[in-house]
Amino acid sequence: ALSFLGFGIQDPTPTWGNMLSFTESYMFEHPWLPLIPGLPIFMCALAFNYVGDGLRDAFDPRSQL
Repeated sequence: ALSFLGFGIQDPTPTWGNMLSFTESYMFEHPWLPLIPGLPIFMCALAFNYVGDGLRDAFDPRSQL
């Protein structure tokens, strides 16, 4: 999130965001290419959402049993 200030991960390091942005120029030739970094981003976001829901259900004293 702070890469624009120079405090984030530098450019030669492969990250999912960098990989996704680099596929932008190849999308017309290979439309499946953004799925390679995009799918793990989606799966991690979904997994964190499910973990958060499970923790809320487990530790919320006001939840209905």
